[in-house]
Amino acid sequence: MLESEISERLQLARVAARELAQAPSERKNRVLAALADLLRLSTEMILAANREDLARAAESSHRDAFVERLTLTPERIEAMAQAVEQIARLQDPAGEIIARWRRPNGLAISQVRVPIGVIAIIYESRPNVTIDAGSLGLKAGNAIILRGGSEALATNGALAGLIGQALTAANLNPHSLTFISNPDREVVQILKRLPECIDLIIPRGGNALKGALEGSVVPMLPHFDGICHTYVDRAADLKKADEICFNAKCSRPSVCNAMETLLVDEKIAPAFLPRIAERLRIAGVELRGDERACALIPGAMPAAPEDWDTEYLDLVLAIKVVGGLEEAVEFISRHGSGLADAIITEDEETARRFEREVDSATVYVNASTRFTDGYEFGFGAETGISTNRLHARGPMGLRELTTYKYVIRGNGQVRT
Repeated sequence: MLESEISERLQLARVAARELAQAPSERKNRVLAALADLLRLSTEMILAANREDLARAAESSHRDAFVERLTLTPERIEAMAQAVEQIARLQDPAGEIIARWRRPNGLAISQVRVPIGVIAIIYESRPNVTIDAGSLGLKAGNAIILRGGSEALATNGALAGLIGQALTAANLNPHSLTFISNPDREVVQILKRLPECIDLIIPRGGNALKGALEGSVVPMLPHFDGICHTYVDRAADLKKADEICFNAKCSRPSVCNAMETLLVDEKIAPAFLPRIAERLRIAGVELRGDERACALIPGAMPAAPEDWDTEYLDLVLAIKVVGGLEEAVEFISRHGSGLADAIITEDEETARRFEREVDSATVYVNASTRFTDGYEFGFGAETGISTNRLHARGPMGLRELTTYKYVIRGNGQVRT
């Protein structure tokens, strides 16, 4: 019964996707303008729904980092509205001519950007994803299926309802956005085996969601682990390194682009580690180091092997002293998730080598990994941060939610 009900809703979304693909930018922007207004007008309603979810989270004794991701404030709701407005101002990618050329036989070939179709986004605990993913997906001309986690059911339902109101206000098919409120885990199993209804799944979550989606016959662009490294090179400006590392760990430790492992060159470790460790400790960060790091940081806990492969999403940091660039790059290759990694150095050749040799979706020189974010990249928001190598990589904005087709114009040509 559940599968037939979901399949029926997805078939309506498929029809809506065909309609939405033909909608002019002006109509899609009207949806976004209405949504931004509704978010501001409905702040109290959204916060009331969020309090319901937070109360359930408190009963379940979730970690502080989990609760922080779940929590909305008037400021975060205003940030959502501003993101929606920024997306409306961005150029619509649908219909863009990527390339065009003419063959010797006279055929004129164009490569044209088009929506993907129906995209399902499966996510956990962060209600802003409802607005970010819905807004980006609709602007790019896709029908969007949203399946949030049960921990944010009330908040996600309230936000999805506002998107539905905005679609109706702009006279667009309300099935362009489908919110699945059923918290049954079987829903994910159903979605992953319906390629005739869904063109792409974008999952955002941890190991439980990764396991649930194993064997999906629908193509996926996953956003799973974010084990981010910062390497402080022997040629680093230590004041600059201090600010970048503190920001990367402490500005918002519960998100995937926060630093989880700090690598420090052995040449500058005695000068740098005690100063950054004291600042991090005052901020409440638990420090776990290898033998050489612990020798330089009084009170640091010895790191266990699993610490190098853990996404803490909390005020915990693993620290390792390395012999130089080669060891740092090798360590990142072995333990990183490919989401965001940074080097701090004033040596240009070392910086260029790090850029070339670290195979991550975003590679930084002298900047915090916290900038790996669709809003910070100028995308308005993001549907996720892909660590895949195919189709899209890094923060996924409007263009990443499109594909392309070839349009060929002739004048009676036939192939010999």
